[in-house]
Amino acid sequence: MTDVKAFGEKVIVNLEKVIIGKRQPIELIVIGLLCQGHVLIEDVPGVGKTILARSLARSLDCTFSRIQFTPDMLPSDVTGVSIYNQQTTRFEFRPGPIFGQIVLADEINRATPKTQAALLEAMEERQVTVDGETRILPKPFMVMATQNPIEYEGTFPLPEAQLDRFFLRLRLGYPSMSDEIRVLEDQQLQHPLETLNPIVSVAEILEAAEEVKRVFISPAIRRYVVQIVSRTRQSADVYLGASPRGSLALARASQARAALSGRGHVLPEDVKSLAIPVLAHRVIVSPAARLSDLSSESIVQEVVNATPAPGNEML
Repeated sequence: MTDVKAFGEKVIVNLEKVIIGKRQPIELIVIGLLCQGHVLIEDVPGVGKTILARSLARSLDCTFSRIQFTPDMLPSDVTGVSIYNQQTTRFEFRPGPIFGQIVLADEINRATPKTQAALLEAMEERQVTVDGETRILPKPFMVMATQNPIEYEGTFPLPEAQLDRFFLRLRLGYPSMSDEIRVLEDQQLQHPLETLNPIVSVAEILEAAEEVKRVFISPAIRRYVVQIVSRTRQSADVYLGASPRGSLALARASQARAALSGRGHVLPEDVKSLAIPVLAHRVIVSPAARLSDLSSESIVQEVVNATPAPGNEML
């Protein structure tokens, strides 16, 4: 049986060799890994989004592929294409970069919606259909996408259906002065990324993911999760609230956080701490609320604050 807490700490410590002073985002990445969910890293250029994704891939004994999205990219550049072989007189399938265990979708919002849609089936059903034939993707399968804020030139906002398929969204933010000085010191001679080695196997990842599913989540906590998600749909500031997929993601992420803390049961604090990264990107703010500078994060936080948490006697 895998000790999920020890597993998570091992991965986190390895990632912190490269990503300095960002413990909370790194923990979210590990939660996404344990839940076999996809992660969207959204922030301004130069704060380490791609480096974080590459660091995770190097820390895992998994196949890694990278897709550098551009406006002229076609869906077949992602999924693969069938090519006619003159020697065998048959069409042969050449798999695209989506056929990896850890897939870095770099600057995903620079691709057109048509190309972004090529990821929908893969992210939800863990399979790809090309020329009428369905091919199963390997396990584990995790898409780590990076994107710049949509206000930047040359970017396309992700469709709501694709945003909903991301398990959670996180931001890194700028480092503190002391952390930035350490970054300069660490990269003076060699990038720390070059020294990272795989520290966990595929079997360990899959076993830890199964252990997370066994973490006890009481009926009261389930009701609490659903109440929070339901209230995002009832808010007057929301055009489109979180889906049932959001409820499933929030419950599973809470189980992973409990396991990383060494607990066998979920507490309301697990749900509260993960509500924004799991739900905010699934909430579409109404035009009127957007004019008032309300963000999806602030709306989700208001919903969490307004939803009474279950007491200890109900857990």
